[in-house]
Amino acid sequence: MSVTYTAGSLVAARGREWVVLPESAADMLVLRPLGGSEDDIAAVFPAFEKVRPAEFAPPSPADLGDQRAAGLLRTALRVGFRSGAGPFRSLASIAVEPRAYQLVPLLMALRQRTVRLLISDDVGIGKTVEAGLIAKELLAQGEATRLAVLCSPALAEQWQSELREKFAIDAELVLASTVSRLERGLELGQSLFDKHPHTIISTDFIKSTRHREDFVRHCPDLVIVDEAHTCVAADDSARGGASAASQLRYELLRRVSADADRHLLLLTATPHSGKESAFRNLLGLVRPELAEVDLDSPAGRARLAEHFVARKRADVRDYLTKEDGLADDSLAERTAFPSDRWTKDEPYKLTPAYRALLDDAIAYARDRVAAAGEQGRREARIAWWSVIALLRSMVSSPAAAAQTLRTRSESAAARTAQEADALGAPVAADSADNDRLEGMDVAPGAAESEEAGTRLLELAERAERLVGPAEDAKLKALTRHLKGLIADGYHPIVFCRYIPTAEYLAEQLEGRLGRKTRIAAVTGTLSPQQRLERIEQLADSADEAGDPAARRVLIATDCLSEGVNLQHHFDAVVHYDLAWNPTRHDQREGRVDRYGQKRDQVRVIAMYGEDNGIDGKVLEVLFAKHRQIKKDLGISVSVPDETASGVTDAVVEWLLLHGRQGSQESLFDLDGHQESFDRIEREWTSAAEREKTSRSKYAQRAIHPEEVAREVASVRAALGGADEVRDFALDALRDLDALVRDARDGSGDFTAQLGGTPAGLRDALAATLGGRLIEEDREIPFRTSPAIARGEAALVRTDPAIGAVASYVLDSALDANTPGPRPARRCGVVTTDAVALRTTLLLVRYRFHLTLPSRTGERQLVAEDARLLAYEGLPRRARWLGDDAATALLAARATANTHELAARKAITGALDGLPGLADHLSAYGARLADELDASHRRVRKANEEIVRGLKVVPQEPADVLGVYVYLPPAATTVTGAEA
Repeated sequence: MSVTYTAGSLVAARGREWVVLPESAADMLVLRPLGGSEDDIAAVFPAFEKVRPAEFAPPSPADLGDQRAAGLLRTALRVGFRSGAGPFRSLASIAVEPRAYQLVPLLMALRQRTVRLLISDDVGIGKTVEAGLIAKELLAQGEATRLAVLCSPALAEQWQSELREKFAIDAELVLASTVSRLERGLELGQSLFDKHPHTIISTDFIKSTRHREDFVRHCPDLVIVDEAHTCVAADDSARGGASAASQLRYELLRRVSADADRHLLLLTATPHSGKESAFRNLLGLVRPELAEVDLDSPAGRARLAEHFVARKRADVRDYLTKEDGLADDSLAERTAFPSDRWTKDEPYKLTPAYRALLDDAIAYARDRVAAAGEQGRREARIAWWSVIALLRSMVSSPAAAAQTLRTRSESAAARTAQEADALGAPVAADSADNDRLEGMDVAPGAAESEEAGTRLLELAERAERLVGPAEDAKLKALTRHLKGLIADGYHPIVFCRYIPTAEYLAEQLEGRLGRKTRIAAVTGTLSPQQRLERIEQLADSADEAGDPAARRVLIATDCLSEGVNLQHHFDAVVHYDLAWNPTRHDQREGRVDRYGQKRDQVRVIAMYGEDNGIDGKVLEVLFAKHRQIKKDLGISVSVPDETASGVTDAVVEWLLLHGRQGSQESLFDLDGHQESFDRIEREWTSAAEREKTSRSKYAQRAIHPEEVAREVASVRAALGGADEVRDFALDALRDLDALVRDARDGSGDFTAQLGGTPAGLRDALAATLGGRLIEEDREIPFRTSPAIARGEAALVRTDPAIGAVASYVLDSALDANTPGPRPARRCGVVTTDAVALRTTLLLVRYRFHLTLPSRTGERQLVAEDARLLAYEGLPRRARWLGDDAATALLAARATANTHELAARKAITGALDGLPGLADHLSAYGARLADELDASHRRVRKANEEIVRGLKVVPQEPADVLGVYVYLPPAATTVTGAEA
């Protein structure tokens, strides 16, 4: 007669113990090794192989460990868990420890049958991590099966590495540069979106008609849209230019969102930007009814709150504190964002030769605009954009000026005035909404025919003679500012507008900043992947110097101003070229001023020419107002494009009209401009007030901090934290005879040579780190960051090397015959002044059979949990302690030696008393199952369909992995007595 095994029960087969998984059938058992991972799952056929019920053997009193044995065994056990029993299935399998505030969007998502969220947290808070958490959880629960991320092509590789390194999601890049290769591997009639379940797609590539139709037909059931504000436009936006691109993206997303069963996450730090209709269009993608809901009513705001989260740094810098309504600060989390930026405007004055060149260029521009105005509207607009290109390049650098003067204007090919605007505006202006940063750093042209006129060529030759610090006062000033930053220990990024300027600076600065400073330039001439590689090379070259005084300086164009994370390598920003929209400066500074920045204060220097007639006016009008709004309201408000372009147009008009003679005159004192500037200021102030009201009105209120605190406590109790993993790896490797060197530099990193460790561990590590590194006994870096190079290990529970160490520690603890060092043991006796009475600590593994309903059907799962239970006194009269008191025993240290006979007697008594504790262990397991059930229902309380049919059943008996007796000093002389 065949035996039927329930999911979660233990069986013995093939010489080891296994856990029965729910996928088992009567004639085939699907088994996971006890303490093993999902990779070790096997199928066993009882008709052909011997299978019998098994019980977990109790510890042996002859195998005693030291004071650290319990902690090491517990962590080794928990590192092996890849799917916890709690409501968050994925947190055990990700390589990042999310901040508590980053769980809020996840909690919001789990309360929806179909997830629709607009995540609008401030720059640098971690929207990518928040989206990754939701994606990983939906995939782990089976609520989603395929994923697509729509983003700028410049950010595609970063998204790919973030998903792979932090969330173990391997996604294929679908870009203009990769699609041909991907399509060659398709079968007849197959879509690449079917072949590759997880993709990261260029939004601009996929919006074209041909690719859009294929994507919409085969669109995954989970879509993430990065920089979602670029995919909608205000209803009254002018057609053409970036607006036309926005319309195409909007049409794509409108069709994607039309499937009411598709999960959709929209990410943007600027959802509103003062444009109500654009904001409404964005909300309509989340839920069509939100586009029309009355957001001034409490009911309307409550409806929006279910789908919208928008927080500033101040909202999350200190989280889960008494100020958030909690009873105490025990779970308080303080996120180390940099404090307010140190910002300084640094002027420079042109040399006489450069001043003369600029005056002649302005004179040419004035003549050209006047002549074109008599030829018609088309010619006037071509001349206008050519003049702006000329003036911007002139104040950027001699290299940019020379190239612009020799290059034909982009707008010269226009057939109409509208086409001239569409061609000229993107390359000459700095749009806040323009996400087409690719190609925008090319120096624009000023010539209006294929052959530049004699006058322009003469100006170009003069510009080429001004290279170098002797005639380029701006370069000379930059050198001085960089030396100051370097002397103060900073690693700056210098942002330029144009490629020739960046290349010119990199060449000119080489050797001028000290021999310990490494310099590199990153521009649009490099592919997105090459840019990231060059940045890493620059960082590595400075680190390899081995000198704490080594510094790195990055020269970059705005191809790096949005989305790319640079906070780990750089901590200061120099705006070499003043952007014509302050929002671009916010984007640049946001690359380093974000979560993960180790500097408390990020420094920012904005360089401007006080006598070039352009920079000073832009600074006076746009930047002063922008900073004042930020100071008054505490938020950064995007400058509407029409406002910025209106101001800069007036600046250029004023410059052409007055030239150098009016350089000291206030722009606002000019007749004819005052009225328009008053209107612009009113509109901008109104937009700022609306943004502030929006932030307050739509603040995240769907999830109360108390709810977050409860789940954070539950997650930490089940999985532990990053510090626990680091301490475990450090102690275990030392006990396993590795040569460990702790840097003690505050980073938490350390290195280990593994040549002296047991052969079984070396074999396991060779498979993950590389056989040659192990054979040659090289130093292996163990880093706190999950972003590691080949041959390195990350100090996170999901890293394969950490898993190998944990597996060896656990297996050697369970097998007393393992040769060589065994860091963890299943028993221990410690004499310590941390206890006043004899106290026994139990490490217990519980298994649960979970039935989890979802919209795709029920899922049967087996999950594990490790818990510490402790009691005072003898087993027959046990006085059970609380969970916190039990955990605190792990920190207890021996304060006296324990006599061997006393230790043997104490542990034997504790082990003999285990059968009498069975009822309490069973009751604790049932209570834990009830807590887990309540947690699942609590997290999904708004979704009755999901929680209906939910079951959490404990599998008995629980496994007692470890028994550890703590004796007060007096007890060692009266062994076995109850002290």
